[in-house]
Amino acid sequence: MLEMIPTPQIDCVPRWHVIWTRSNCEQRVCDQLTAKGVEMFLPKIVAWSRRGGHRALVEVPMFPGYVFVRHLIDKAGYNMICKSTGLVSILGDRWDQLGIVPDAEIGAIQRALRASLPVFPHPYLREGQRVRITGGALADVEGILVRHDANKGLLVISIDLLHRSVAVNVDCTLVAAA
Repeated sequence: MLEMIPTPQIDCVPRWHVIWTRSNCEQRVCDQLTAKGVEMFLPKIVAWSRRGGHRALVEVPMFPGYVFVRHLIDKAGYNMICKSTGLVSILGDRWDQLGIVPDAEIGAIQRALRASLPVFPHPYLREGQRVRITGGALADVEGILVRHDANKGLLVISIDLLHRSVAVNVDCTLVAAA
């Protein structure tokens, strides 16, 4: 009797991956791969820029140095993408173990951009993470972020020797990872 050995399932659904680019090469990589028929996403935001002594609003990448690609990536596709000028790498361990960004996360960014609401960079923070306040009356104070809402967080400052803590409400736009 012949034993059936299960074959690995090949993913037939395009997934979102992240391309790491050289500095200021996001648009170049995006244009090259779009011309090859690859679905690309380069989210941009409007920011103030000073050039030649003049201030102006310009579009800049939301995530400097990164572009999103949605493609079925086999070995040939991986090599084709990696030949792009300005590309550093596709994030992941190997060509067949690339990092995947969930559709819901990309969809949320796309919806935020379509809503024409102000979108601005924000530090990536997790509850329980040690953080440092970057400005205001508590500048340079470090503690643990306990609650993180849209703009408000609860910072816990501890005295380890006493095993005691105090909590203070902070503006999360002034918080950075310690």
